[in-house]
Amino acid sequence: MTAAPLQFRKQMPLPVADDPRWARVLARDKAVDGHFWYSVSTTGIYCRPSCPSRAANPRNVQLHDSLASAKATGFRPCRRCNPDGPSVEAENTTLVAKVCRIIETSADESSLEDLAGAVGLSPGYFHRVFKAATGLTPKSYAAEFRARKVREGLVSANSVTEAMYDAGFNSSGRFYEKSTGMLGMTPSQYRAGGANEEIRFAVGQSSLGPILVASSKKGVVAIFLGDDAEELVHDLQDRFPKARLIGADHDYEAMVARVVGFVEAPEIGLDLPLDIRGTAFQQRVWQALQEIPVGATVCYAELARRIEAPNAVRAVAGACAANKIAVAIPCHRVIRNDGSTSGYAWGVERKRALLDREGAVERCR
Repeated sequence: MTAAPLQFRKQMPLPVADDPRWARVLARDKAVDGHFWYSVSTTGIYCRPSCPSRAANPRNVQLHDSLASAKATGFRPCRRCNPDGPSVEAENTTLVAKVCRIIETSADESSLEDLAGAVGLSPGYFHRVFKAATGLTPKSYAAEFRARKVREGLVSANSVTEAMYDAGFNSSGRFYEKSTGMLGMTPSQYRAGGANEEIRFAVGQSSLGPILVASSKKGVVAIFLGDDAEELVHDLQDRFPKARLIGADHDYEAMVARVVGFVEAPEIGLDLPLDIRGTAFQQRVWQALQEIPVGATVCYAELARRIEAPNAVRAVAGACAANKIAVAIPCHRVIRNDGSTSGYAWGVERKRALLDREGAVERCR
């Protein structure tokens, strides 16, 4: 008896809807660009996975392991995602970098129209592209760059006047008007390392440990949480090494009592005058943090979207970490994408305790 020949059946590919790569297309995942491509028979085009076009019906889609395979369909490349070359996002990033150099080397402030024209974009589209890439508007970026030059110049220049001209100011009146807001103090004080600036402070005790609150004439500049009151005072001295620190102020202790009261009972709210010192980007993040209500949480990606800088998630996380005004700027309400608590300058256990007291459900939304 002759044995029947074995029948080998070629393994059929998964339907596109069940292929894990299709989920990456639906998510417009830029991380897999260059790893595969897809084509759509009804439109006669092929695309990269992150293409922003409306999702096609998977029955009309074919996935390709190589660009050559996608081209072999005879379809044309998508004009929106440019699968044959650099992505639109990569091209826009290059254009934004070019404009940043223009801003940084220009003696005068350029208009939005001039900056957009320099890279061949319309002002409205350019404004959106620039903000998505940097987290700042072109005007804010220019102001932040000038502020950085002022800070650096006041440290290295021979005089305040020299720093003024190096930063691009031609008028002392305009310089002093702008620089005091940039620095939180007069240029002379900043040049002297904050000498003679008065910082009032007091330390209170809460169920989460000691709390230090410090204020300038403008508002609260620091709220520190910790395990040791003396260490908190040392931290304040390190932060304002040449300022005149004024402690043991009975009247100021009422400010600390308000902060302690909020920590113990978040539902009472906390509305304090703040003297927020940071870069323009940090201040945007910190403003968005203050808009998160008690009992709510957001993830870093959501916070980046709220400030209209969806590509700046890492920079947003850095701004949260740089926050020195605990609870009043509630960086404890930002969690990881998977809903778990992440790092916190004053300890993850304190972060969890604060969220528990606020009745927050730790999930990203």
